[in-house]
Amino acid sequence: MLAKNIMFQGTGSSVGKSILTAAFCRIFKDEGYKTAPFKSQNMALNSFVTLDGKEMGRAQAVQAEAARIEPKVEMNPILLKPTSHVGSQIIVNGRVYKNMNAMDYYKKKTELKGIIVEAYDKLDLTFDIIVIEGAGSAAEINLKENDIVNMGLAEMVDSPVILVGDIDRGGVFASIYGTIMLLSEKERNRIKGFIVNKFRGDVKILEPGIKMLEDLVNKPCLGVVPYMDVQIDDEDSVTERFYNKKTGEIVIGVIKLPYISNFTDFAPLEIEEGVNVRYVSNKEQLEDVDLVIIPGSKNTIKDMGYIFNSGIDQAIYRKHREGIPIIGICGGYQMLGQEIVDPNKVESTLNRINGLSLLNIKTTMLGEKQTKQVNGKFITETDMFNGGYDDFISGYEIHMGETELLGNTSHIIELEDGRLDGAISKDEQVLGTYLHGIFENDGFRNNILKKLREKKGLDNKAPMINFREFKEREYDKLAKLVKENTDITTIKEIMGL
Repeated sequence: MLAKNIMFQGTGSSVGKSILTAAFCRIFKDEGYKTAPFKSQNMALNSFVTLDGKEMGRAQAVQAEAARIEPKVEMNPILLKPTSHVGSQIIVNGRVYKNMNAMDYYKKKTELKGIIVEAYDKLDLTFDIIVIEGAGSAAEINLKENDIVNMGLAEMVDSPVILVGDIDRGGVFASIYGTIMLLSEKERNRIKGFIVNKFRGDVKILEPGIKMLEDLVNKPCLGVVPYMDVQIDDEDSVTERFYNKKTGEIVIGVIKLPYISNFTDFAPLEIEEGVNVRYVSNKEQLEDVDLVIIPGSKNTIKDMGYIFNSGIDQAIYRKHREGIPIIGICGGYQMLGQEIVDPNKVESTLNRINGLSLLNIKTTMLGEKQTKQVNGKFITETDMFNGGYDDFISGYEIHMGETELLGNTSHIIELEDGRLDGAISKDEQVLGTYLHGIFENDGFRNNILKKLREKKGLDNKAPMINFREFKEREYDKLAKLVKENTDITTIKEIMGL
């Protein structure tokens, strides 16, 4: 091994492994080390497309961004995108492998070890430090055989491990102790210390418990990290953003689909002053919204059925009659059309379903996934969505479907490769596009918010935010906070730096 490494494993899901990995990517980069993140297997519906058109977990793209490097698929060679409660689409090295149920995938894991090591070795040749993230709990004893993401991976790449526990949910001492005790002696020896994450209050009150735990597990506490008020993309749908309590003069309703994907698309809206992004689970929550967004989906037909069965469709129609604008992104764009057909059952067990018929389009699911970073420009001007905004627009595509415009419907974006994207309704109040990340375009986002404020008779005093600069400040804030509250010197010694 050429690069030094460190691995963050957790006592469970959502304890903060992803965010701490991002923090140490920025910390080590700022100290002059070429640093890369790595997660062998990620299960998430938030994904990213690399410059060469490969699909990977969004969390590793965020961590790469924290390390100030371009995301590469080697940082996340295996991505599982759930399509049901027991099955997932398997992405290997950025390309769709196949859909598999959990048991079949479990049997396949041994064959994936070579792919994981090969991806890691490519990073090993290029970087000084690799910061590795585990998945779920380090002590998933039912999955221990053929493990490729926690202790099994640590063994494969010979990495020291720091165990992360979340004190905010309670029971942190028991969870750290129990996790370590469930491991074999060899695995316990790989754990070099633990971090207590998401602490609120006076750390002195915690110190007696930490000392007792250190004595019990014979491992040092390497930090108590406070609960962080940083706005950085989350790892998966187990996220506080869905239960956002923020109030605002502008309310944006995002339909919380059962198979919602790439909800990080809406992070730029969430940081805006006076804007409340509400994730909507029932029709009543749409009553007072100023904009409706239907997000991406990993199972568009099932999620379309959910909208019909929940009555959310009727609330959407009512909002449309009231003149409330509606935007569909990717799967949401497909749902706005006349119908979605899936002749080969690529995503669902159903062959077809009606759409909302707010756009005169038809979508057919295909076997090959389109994954590409794109740039383009608006070719159809609308007052609500892009009035006065003539800059190029960028984003990325991740979709199985091909959408056909019917009748006299107009495309709205021309891409640099000559393809046309999206559609706009005749009344110019309904917009659909395949472009994930479209709200990261500051001018586009600012124009929509300006028009929404004008419709409500509000002053448009909110400052225009440069989203890229905002993210850089958040990464710096994260790194500073983590560095101040962890024993960096000891962590570097553990790594052999």
